[in-house]
Amino acid sequence: MNSTHHQTQQAKTALVTGAASGIGYELARNFARDKYNLVLVDIREQKVVEVAAEFEREFGIFCQTIVKDLSISTSPKEIFTELQQASINIDVLVNNAGFGNHGLFNETDLTCELEMLQVNLVCLTHLTKLFLKDMVKQGEGKILNVASTAAFQPGPFMAVYFATKAYILSFSEAIANELEGTGVTVTVLCPGPTHSPFHERTGMADTKLVKGKKMMDAETVAKIGYLGLMANKTVVIPGLKNQILVHLVKLAPRKQVVKVVRSMQELK
Repeated sequence: MNSTHHQTQQAKTALVTGAASGIGYELARNFARDKYNLVLVDIREQKVVEVAAEFEREFGIFCQTIVKDLSISTSPKEIFTELQQASINIDVLVNNAGFGNHGLFNETDLTCELEMLQVNLVCLTHLTKLFLKDMVKQGEGKILNVASTAAFQPGPFMAVYFATKAYILSFSEAIANELEGTGVTVTVLCPGPTHSPFHERTGMADTKLVKGKKMMDAETVAKIGYLGLMANKTVVIPGLKNQILVHLVKLAPRKQVVKVVRSMQELK
């Protein structure tokens, strides 16, 4: 854990996982701009320390960095304990960290997929469980879970990834309902394909869905997600095109939807 100066009093604190790049970085920047102190969690130490220094310099806030591999099952409890010991109260939890892989399920790497389940699903659930109790006790707090438009249908060639996002959507909507009247809100952000390092890492850069397509940038997605969170919306789908596609998916026969998704996920 690193910090450069004492936490400013009165300001609220947001914890963001996967904060060093992409949507996570842009979400953290929105909080920083609104003078939230930050706890930035990422596996990339140098990158997250640079981001913390940038935000402290630019916005005059306090940034704590925690370097963790969220695919390790003990990480959520370690993060929680570290913050308790430092007497840092979390007002907003942003579960952004996640990754995917691409390929036929019978050929993809099992270790990678088990780690994906741990990061995308288990860690998100574990952190939510740990921080939510105090939020309910205080009668206020916010949770933002980052899913995807992938949450609304099965995804051949990314079967596990799409399934993890469906879980995040279902889980978030359910607990949002449970928490009505407590002062705590849950928002789930469901972006479509977004211009970020994600596609290179997953091997999706050459799919029909991505290659040569104009995608929404991470800054725009994060801004829409942030505003949705602050407005206490439950489901936020950035972009009219994505909203229409999600609506069409609900109306179309399921088997047909899966076929269309498969064709989009195939390599060009």
